[in-house]
Amino acid sequence: MLYWAAGVALVVLAIRIIYRYQSGRCYSQRQLVGKTVVVTGASAGIGKEAARDLARRGARVILACRDTNKAQKVADDIMRTTGNRKVAVRKLDTSDLASVRKFARGILATETALHVLVNNAGIVGMTERKLTSDGLELTMATNHFGHFLLTNMLLGLLKDSAPSRVVNVSSVGHKFGSSLDPDDLNYEKKPFPMSMAVYGQTKLANILFTNELSNRLRGTSVTANSVHPGAVFTEIHLKEGGSSVYNLSLALLMMLMAKDEKLGAETLIHLAVSEEVDGVTGKYFVDCKESNTSDLAKDQVLAKKLWSTSERLVKLKPEETHY
Repeated sequence: MLYWAAGVALVVLAIRIIYRYQSGRCYSQRQLVGKTVVVTGASAGIGKEAARDLARRGARVILACRDTNKAQKVADDIMRTTGNRKVAVRKLDTSDLASVRKFARGILATETALHVLVNNAGIVGMTERKLTSDGLELTMATNHFGHFLLTNMLLGLLKDSAPSRVVNVSSVGHKFGSSLDPDDLNYEKKPFPMSMAVYGQTKLANILFTNELSNRLRGTSVTANSVHPGAVFTEIHLKEGGSSVYNLSLALLMMLMAKDEKLGAETLIHLAVSEEVDGVTGKYFVDCKESNTSDLAKDQVLAKKLWSTSERLVKLKPEETHY
């Protein structure tokens, strides 16, 4: 038994070392003095570390978070460690369309420019169907609908600030989304699937949204790309996933073998700043390199249907449309 345990420990350690060694890193030294960046879900995890790096480059960084007390502590730490005092906190809950609209209107009222929008906030898949106050399924609302509405509302400012970038955080988990029915995004017609399947469908939606967004932004000097940050251990695995044996086991494996938050943020940072991706749009990145998605994520007809349905479900208004 002791030998077996030691063998398992060695395998886990080897995977951890190899995986982290092979992970992509952003080597760009580009500075962002005079630039404004919004990072959603920046009070923890890869969002926090991406915000820290962008602040270190001199950007004005806005942490868009639902827990503003927690976010303010992060902002204070970022200002302390980077010496950049231009770090602000704004309230944003991407699962609540009213919160999204209030946040976006605040940005439009107070900011004269927006150069990078990092749509990072998210939750893991729910184990049972839960609806938001808007009547939207919670996982899809948090991971897709909120960012869809936010991006649309800020597109005019992004265009006026071009060249600018939209970075949408997806996941290799999109490949678990083996199907996506644009007519049933709230799971009213079909049984609610397993948590990983729900999560996968929201991450598939992120890529489809990115692809259609990039098509609509052709010629504007605003780029949109999606990213799989890699297997990263963050507090998201301990909070929203529930206490099932599956989720706890997954959290343990992630803690032992996955990237840390700083390494997990590298590809987000790469897409936000690197000269290598100037003008690159509609692509999916893993470890700071273009990568392949599932065939379903490349479906242009599905992307257009998703966009149309999303417009209807978030009740996108004419004054919120900028493409």
